[in-house]
Amino acid sequence: MNTISMLINGERTQAGNGATFERRNPLDGSVATRAPAATVADAIAAVEAASKAFPAWSATGPGERRALLLKAAEALEAKAPAFAETVASETGASAMWAGFNVHLAAGILLEAASTTTQISGEVIPSDVPGSLALGMRQPAGVVLGMAPWNAPIILGVRALAVPLACGNTVVLKGSELCPATHGLIVEALQEAGFPKGVVNFVTNAPADAAAVVEAMIAHPAVRRVNFTGSTHVGKIIAASCAKHLKPCVLELGGKAPVLVLDDADLDAAVNGTAFGAFANSGQICMSTERIIVDNKIADEFVSRLAAKAKALPLGDPRKGPVVLGSVVDTRTVERCNALIDDAVAKGATLVCGGKASSTLYPATLLDHVTREMKIYHEESFGPVKPIVRVSGDDEAIACANDNEYGLSSAVFSRDTGRAMNVARRIESGICHVNGPTVHDEAQMPFGGVKGSGIGRFGGKAGVPSSPICVGSRCRPRRATTRSEPDRRRTASPSFLQSRRAL
Repeated sequence: MNTISMLINGERTQAGNGATFERRNPLDGSVATRAPAATVADAIAAVEAASKAFPAWSATGPGERRALLLKAAEALEAKAPAFAETVASETGASAMWAGFNVHLAAGILLEAASTTTQISGEVIPSDVPGSLALGMRQPAGVVLGMAPWNAPIILGVRALAVPLACGNTVVLKGSELCPATHGLIVEALQEAGFPKGVVNFVTNAPADAAAVVEAMIAHPAVRRVNFTGSTHVGKIIAASCAKHLKPCVLELGGKAPVLVLDDADLDAAVNGTAFGAFANSGQICMSTERIIVDNKIADEFVSRLAAKAKALPLGDPRKGPVVLGSVVDTRTVERCNALIDDAVAKGATLVCGGKASSTLYPATLLDHVTREMKIYHEESFGPVKPIVRVSGDDEAIACANDNEYGLSSAVFSRDTGRAMNVARRIESGICHVNGPTVHDEAQMPFGGVKGSGIGRFGGKAGVPSSPICVGSRCRPRRATTRSEPDRRRTASPSFLQSRRAL
């Protein structure tokens, strides 16, 4: 069992009232982690520590910030064995998934490090003669980051990396389902040498989440909020941010479709669909949640995909290498079982897998799914996936867009031009051509449309989530009593004079 602490102003601390909560292993119910159950006062203390550290941190040069982020990437990678053990204990995920998380999270830190010298402004035309207007980006202040449990290392690091690169201080609110995993991220940042108060970490009991989050969003020092999680909770966060006029980036739920057109390379489509559907037992925001296949090739595709799904190793990730480990809790089991019952009762065919009695849930496919079935619309967030048969590209696109979400999607076709034309018509923030719905890289924009959220993480697109834009207008002084050559020298470098004025 892990017993962890919060981090406030560089000091490891417990909750002010001594309260704790437990996260239990989804496989056997044993206590995986005991963590502090922060009070509202603890949460405010974390924000105020970040606020106090902000003036000095925001004044550091880009080289210093870059060096610390590079050290953090090394420290994070060194903790790969600890992450694998902790992820398996808290969420039941496989070592393969934990390792991928560490690899991409380190990449996010490296990309953020490269961003420190790329935060540029612009020269803005002015109608005032002799004036020059400049747009600058400045650090915003305290950034509150909230990350979920399903890709805990990637999303925990993403909540912090670019804000830190831009000169902001941060508070990470750890997930109630993986507090020790998120605590390891903060340990890596501390080992890298970030100054006291620049990075703060708060954990809370599930029952206290609403009060703790509302108190931090409401605090005047918090200037930006980023949240990754469910659409339901995201709407609550958005309402709170709106009430307090706090800009936010929200990456929420998904119902990612994969469209397998009639000319698709079936081997590539089967492999891509299986990965997108069943990686981390389907518990990824980009997971393939609706398999849309043309009638002309449906029988062969479904047969091949079922064979692939049946062969995926399922087991306790603590006992050896597996592809599908445990799902996160029994509620996932109950939800997925109910979706199967509903679909079969309404005419769907169970192709492989089936209902589970434990959190070790097999890869499951339901064929001949129609829009009358719950799984057609609802996010399973588990290894139970619907197959919808369609006729032609227009029907495939209509099916793909027939839901409230729009995060990721994919199209498989041997004709790249055709696939691109289909991709442009799909309502999603991301669309992959001849690749799985699950794919991300640190330098790429990431986010959705419709019920999948607002704003973007990743690369240059993620920078506006932290800094702000300011305007400055400068009028160069005129030479008066100098000779003509001197006057020319003084009047010409107006840009340099304007830059000094900033």
